[in-house]
Amino acid sequence: MKLLRTVFFLLASSSALAGVSIEHWTTPSGARVYFVAAPQLPILDVAIDFAAGEAQAPAAKAGLAGLTHGLLDAGAAGLDEEQIAQRLADSGAQLSGSVDSDRASLGLRTLTSPAERAAALELLHAVVSAPTFPEAVLEREKMRAIAALREGDTRPEVIAAKRFAAAIYSDHPYGRSPTAESVAGITREDAIDFYRRHYAARRAVVSLVGAISRAEAEAIAARLTADLPPGEEASPLPPVNLPVKQTIKLPHPAAQSHILLGLPAVRRGDPDYFPLLVGNYSLGGGGFVSRLMQEVREKRGYAYSVYSYFAPRLQPGPFQIGLQTKREQAAAALAVVDDVLAGFIARGPTAAELAAAKKNLVAGFALRLDSNAKLLGYLSLIGFYELPLTYLDDFPARVEAVTAAQVRAAFARHVPLDHLVTVIVAAD
Repeated sequence: MKLLRTVFFLLASSSALAGVSIEHWTTPSGARVYFVAAPQLPILDVAIDFAAGEAQAPAAKAGLAGLTHGLLDAGAAGLDEEQIAQRLADSGAQLSGSVDSDRASLGLRTLTSPAERAAALELLHAVVSAPTFPEAVLEREKMRAIAALREGDTRPEVIAAKRFAAAIYSDHPYGRSPTAESVAGITREDAIDFYRRHYAARRAVVSLVGAISRAEAEAIAARLTADLPPGEEASPLPPVNLPVKQTIKLPHPAAQSHILLGLPAVRRGDPDYFPLLVGNYSLGGGGFVSRLMQEVREKRGYAYSVYSYFAPRLQPGPFQIGLQTKREQAAAALAVVDDVLAGFIARGPTAAELAAAKKNLVAGFALRLDSNAKLLGYLSLIGFYELPLTYLDDFPARVEAVTAAQVRAAFARHVPLDHLVTVIVAAD
């Protein structure tokens, strides 16, 4: 049974909980550590993030990052996957993981009682520092991945997402997607080499939230990273170039057209992040109160749902608008979307829209971090992208300070319409 469910995700922009005290240090092995003491529950949540995302894999081996990550718990330190599963069950711990373009993450949740905590942490240490990458499991997981890829390539939403990424990023690593052919060509040696290069302490960020002391957190982080491979310094990703404005129409027998619009827009830590966040709530991120939803769904009934979002990354991540509509009305729906977007960039939010966006983002931000697990997600985000330690406390004031003029200026800088890419799957 696989315990690390390797998934590809976009970490959505959202708000944070004030009053969080984040402690930060570096281990002797060079890993960066971020810690929040949470003594209310006898639980410890740990995350280890590596600069080992899909953008680090060679073009001909697309999918290597996810496959390598997914094999970490297939065998480690003399244990096979069934023995690892049994030891996790015996300690009552949970092991999880994910991979996106920038990073590969492992997570552990354990009780803080001494015996259970020690057993769970030692198992995490084994998985992250001594994986064996069994050949038989590799071949099994490749077959599963290939089957999933082939099935996905028949679905219009998957076709649209892959073609959209390729179009807006061209030959940049962010534009790559795994294929059946690229996965089939991955060998055990490829996985071992990727692990040795990228799962290094100096490329690691350890985040801890739970009922432990600072001294205990220091000892845990040092132990978890002490035996990682030497690795190499993370190479900076190449710069992202804006795409050529184009509309790509792809045939498909689906009854509904799947439409995506966007372009590379913003990187993590950009000063324009908060104006973009606030503005996007009014444009398409605020559900039924957003302009896109009002104009496309409520007034015209062209789509059940329409959305927009920014997904910052190490290099500019995408701004994306998406919807599905009957293929015979795709052109009309797209014209409305184009008009709403152009109008918003030109004029920005109204005073009422701006006030509503701020109220929602500030009032709802505590719910985004109402558990240790959610807090851990933000802590690892802050650590990996080296955001200010006061990011969570600063969030309400940064949102409240946004003006309509700042929203207009930020959208003009980051969403130039003369570079907008449109992808339509199931186009007439």
